[in-house]
Amino acid sequence: MYIYRRVMTPMWIAASIAVACHKGDEQSTAEVHPSVAANTIVVTRQPFTETLGAIGTVAGRSGHTATLSAPAPGHIGEVLVTTGQTVQAGQVLIRLDQAPFEAARQSAEAALAAAQRAAERQERLAAEGIVPRKDAEQAQAELARARADAVAARRSEQLSILKSPIGGVVTRLSASLGASVDPSQPLVEITDPGAVDVLLGVTPTDAARVRPPQRVALSAGQSSSGERLGVGQVVDVSSTIDSTTRSVAVRVRAPTTRRPLRIGETVFGEIGVATHPAALVIPAESLVPEGDQFHVFVVDAQGIAHAREVKVGARSEVGVLITEGLKAGERIVTYGAYGVQDSAKVVPLTSPDSGKSTGTAKPDKP
Repeated sequence: MYIYRRVMTPMWIAASIAVACHKGDEQSTAEVHPSVAANTIVVTRQPFTETLGAIGTVAGRSGHTATLSAPAPGHIGEVLVTTGQTVQAGQVLIRLDQAPFEAARQSAEAALAAAQRAAERQERLAAEGIVPRKDAEQAQAELARARADAVAARRSEQLSILKSPIGGVVTRLSASLGASVDPSQPLVEITDPGAVDVLLGVTPTDAARVRPPQRVALSAGQSSSGERLGVGQVVDVSSTIDSTTRSVAVRVRAPTTRRPLRIGETVFGEIGVATHPAALVIPAESLVPEGDQFHVFVVDAQGIAHAREVKVGARSEVGVLITEGLKAGERIVTYGAYGVQDSAKVVPLTSPDSGKSTGTAKPDKP
């Protein structure tokens, strides 16, 4: 009976070491370049419009809004409209208590009649030489004052019935039955709904970049994801800062919109403040935040991803403007960038969601 024993010759040992080293290299390579599924695109230059987002409201246009107040101190006798109601020109809105105004008119008319008789008497006596001419002149001056008082009293009585000077919608109402009022207190506001503008609020710093007639994309609500309303133009930038909001008002006019704008409606506007005809623009999903900085993964010819820091200039719905860190013609990771590590092998990803927000090109295979 023979017992077989393997003889470890030097050549066999060398071959075993070589095989082991080869396997170790393969394991090492696999660890250095793990495979990651992601989409990529080639960076190209394209037009890019830098936008500034702002929230605002729909307001009446200057010259198409009327605010009415009481002509004199008094009390509310009747309120005939409500906020949001459509009214016609000449329609009665509020009626003040008429008794004080009627009494004031009657008193002024009585004083006018007395002044008229006194002036006639003094003029007759002066003509006969009984009284000095200055007494007649004084009586004429008093008559003129009495006539002015009577006109003012009649006008106040007329204005104590507040009528709409224009056709429109009641946008503000601060009158309640029986409440006391004075001329400094606005009671009702009427706005023509066919002549409205959008008032956007921006910071004083951003206001320096806004000027007529920049284009503004309008959306309903407080973000660009709302209902598309149309495109307007900047017509005016206020030179003052609102004391309450600390913002600067930007007036936007949109002659045509997809639907009528409603007074008081919240609107989001994207103001096109700068245009770059040939900019490097990448999808927002390509950016990976790292502290206060951003980086992207650039894919080389072998399909290996390399992290590279980039500087972001501006953002829009199209994508992100890159000012430093990339060159046209380089391939970067888009969908799946958050799952990529430096020196990873990028494998093409097929997904129904991929390329949804690339903004520059369709995903290409590396």
